[in-house]
Amino acid sequence: MNWKHIYIEYEPLFKIAIIIVSAFTLNKLLRTMVSAYFKRESARINVDPTAYNFLKNALTFIIVIFASLSIIYSIPTFKQLAVTLFAGAGILAAILGFASQTAFSNIINGIFIVMFKPFRIGDLIEIGNQGDAFIGTVEDITLRHTVIRNFENKRVIVPNSVISTEMIVNRTIVDEKIIRYFDVTITYTSNIDLAGKIIAEEASSHPLFVDMRTTEQIEAGEPKVNVIVLRLAETGVKLRANICGNNSGESFQLITDLNKRVKERFDKEGIEIPYPYFLKPYN
Repeated sequence: MNWKHIYIEYEPLFKIAIIIVSAFTLNKLLRTMVSAYFKRESARINVDPTAYNFLKNALTFIIVIFASLSIIYSIPTFKQLAVTLFAGAGILAAILGFASQTAFSNIINGIFIVMFKPFRIGDLIEIGNQGDAFIGTVEDITLRHTVIRNFENKRVIVPNSVISTEMIVNRTIVDEKIIRYFDVTITYTSNIDLAGKIIAEEASSHPLFVDMRTTEQIEAGEPKVNVIVLRLAETGVKLRANICGNNSGESFQLITDLNKRVKERFDKEGIEIPYPYFLKPYN
């Protein structure tokens, strides 16, 4: 078998294979080095992983681009074809330029996200207006998009150019503690003070409850839970309490537990929650 003849005959394929293997190896090596550095720094100080993940994704993108250009210019046939296309196809260049605007916008917005950090990897964010908003945890920020894991464990892929124009509520950027509204409506014949006392007792005695009072407020004797009369509605008196938990998950669990505990206490203490009564029509 004449290996030299085989190499000459299949030289373009060998070059492509060498470039691909080299690019894959270099990408793997650089990503491993960045990951190792991040782990080492994380053990020493509290390091934000956002910039490191973005750097790894950027390195992969750059390596792929250089590998693609190397393949084109190392193979005479590909090089001639590329020169012909770019030299004589003005319409193609215009189409590619228009198509690349969105990709370039995603890259620039991704860089801005990493630089200005409206959110980071691991943050719990809410995107969009209240009616159309969705909530999830940021898993990754790439050159093109941001990956968000919602509460259904589904991954939502949002282009960076889109997420940069949306209203974002970051629930963990400074403090993970979450204050949620606990609303309940009682009938006009029920005792408002007793209902408020029950809500405050059940909330403050819950193991997930967080006391947000300052030292001055504690010394002044302010209650752990302040229950207010929010509205005198047609169906009854609407009460509201602000309940705080350590994070979004615990505060959600706290509120769901309170629904059950308050309802059970209301039943024992004679506090009625209104519901529609349907009267039978006269015959």
